[in-house]
Amino acid sequence: MFFHEPELQYEVTVEEPDPHFAKLLQQAIGGQEGEMRVALQYMFQAWALPEEYEAYRKLLMETATEELGHIEMLATAVTKNLRGSPRQMREETEQTAAAAAAMTGQNPRQFLSSGLSAMPVDSNGVPFDGAYVAASGNLAGDLYANVMAEATGRTLATRLWEYTDDPGMKDMLSYLIARDTMHQNQWLEALESLDDPIPVPASFPQEEENQDVNYAFISTRRDPQEDPGFPWTQGPAPDGKGEFSYLAEQPGDGDGVPPAPDPRTYSEPEPDGSDGD
Repeated sequence: MFFHEPELQYEVTVEEPDPHFAKLLQQAIGGQEGEMRVALQYMFQAWALPEEYEAYRKLLMETATEELGHIEMLATAVTKNLRGSPRQMREETEQTAAAAAAMTGQNPRQFLSSGLSAMPVDSNGVPFDGAYVAASGNLAGDLYANVMAEATGRTLATRLWEYTDDPGMKDMLSYLIARDTMHQNQWLEALESLDDPIPVPASFPQEEENQDVNYAFISTRRDPQEDPGFPWTQGPAPDGKGEFSYLAEQPGDGDGVPPAPDPRTYSEPEPDGSDGD
């Protein structure tokens, strides 16, 4: 159940409307690094957790709901950048989609399909894709995915901050960047609170793994190389359950020739009776 208050989570002001910047802001809404992704990601992760993970479920749902507020803020920013543009630019923009692209660099669909307002798309106008959402049902794996999602989202927000000179937009983005800082740290802290979170899934019996390669860095170079002595080729592994090692060559064995296909698939021509000579 959700409730909505008719105020933004954080004030959004635009002093110098810029339709082109509105297009760029769409990436923070419906792009792979955007707020739609993390809002849905945290919700679906939360909905998968059983009763004994109530604290984590609450953490995920609280953050997911906050991200919905971020979508609302960004949609407001997009609309203000589009509808508040100078009258001369608006008049030329509203004549044709081609004029919109030529005069402002905005996405023509922001005029044609949404009447100068935000859309659930990225900066290229590509609709949001649910495949961006990572929700595996494994809490540790999902928390690692959340750190990555917040890291890429923060990177995007910092690039948008650098792009604009509008004080209002910089202020809004400064807020979103700060929240990404918090969210990265909370997911890392949540990971720390788990018992033996790695390797994921930690519940799989490691004695069933191939013990010859489960902590070995395997070189793929054609000519064997010496152990470079990097932290990931020697010394204790971060999970405390093994020691890194270095293999100069891959195990290698067998071949990749498949068995004959089912004749009902008609996958190969009729044999001609030759012996291949």
